[in-house]
Amino acid sequence: MSTILALVEHDAGVPRKVSLQVLAAARALADDVHAVAFGPGAADAAAALGAHGATTLHTFDDAAVTSYATGPHAVALAAALDASGAGVLLYPADPFLTDIVARTAVRRGAGVITDAVDLTVADDGLVATKAIFGGDMLSQCRVRDGHQAFVGIKANAFAAADDADGEPAAVSSLAVTLSDEDRRIEILDVVEQESGDRPEMTEASIIAAGGRGLGDAEGFQLIERLADTLGGAVGASRAATDAGWYPHQHQIGQTGKTVAPQLYIGSGISGAIQHRAGMQTSQLIAAINTDPDAPIFSIADFGVVGDLHKVVPALIDEIERRSE
Repeated sequence: MSTILALVEHDAGVPRKVSLQVLAAARALADDVHAVAFGPGAADAAAALGAHGATTLHTFDDAAVTSYATGPHAVALAAALDASGAGVLLYPADPFLTDIVARTAVRRGAGVITDAVDLTVADDGLVATKAIFGGDMLSQCRVRDGHQAFVGIKANAFAAADDADGEPAAVSSLAVTLSDEDRRIEILDVVEQESGDRPEMTEASIIAAGGRGLGDAEGFQLIERLADTLGGAVGASRAATDAGWYPHQHQIGQTGKTVAPQLYIGSGISGAIQHRAGMQTSQLIAAINTDPDAPIFSIADFGVVGDLHKVVPALIDEIERRSE
């Protein structure tokens, strides 16, 4: 493939981990990879993005990016597609970016494939593999010839290079004209979510998750200890969040977040299909449950039938002992 454009997220010029994974996916398919980033500090990401394979970074840091939702971003993304000449756009498959990409696709008549976990090139173009039916099946999809392909990449589906050493990307500022239509939705307030020292769940390599089997909200203190011992994030089933035991932003599943960590440890989680839909593509799944017939054991690589209140403390002690 000739040129691929990668839409990246950043925090004050520091690319998020999933954005570097998207660049790795792009580099595996194309000789020329461009990136596009929005907001203040976007140009500061040029060195890191260049090190990971981007030759050109298109930026749009107009104040409208932080003052209005979606509209300005969609216009700027379309401008970046024109400037790069790319026929394929890869982006991190999170809800905010998917909203921007979907609006851009409607304007350009492009095809959108979400939540891809693998990409290959066949004679008839780019083929994306994604999980369907709650993760029970994999499907392969492609966009029909003659249309641009916009493909969302699930976090941790690709590995970013650990020793990236490319030259900084050339920065190109996008010339974008916004209409009143593009400024229809004004952002009135922004509230920063407190996340503590743990990694963001959708980007975490390790997730310790708890469910109804914890018994009460205090049971999550045990899951937090396990997550902190492993340097991971904390997840929860819908039953646990609906009971008010843990915040809803940590819910994993069909109505929560989709995760794909290298290691997922589920404690006291039965593994209903709604929950499995959000974590089934994890690379390694370990489950702890007293019920040997719990559905989660059908997808687990390792399972322990036992009382989590005895198994998890013993697991933490062993991890700490081996870490000394």
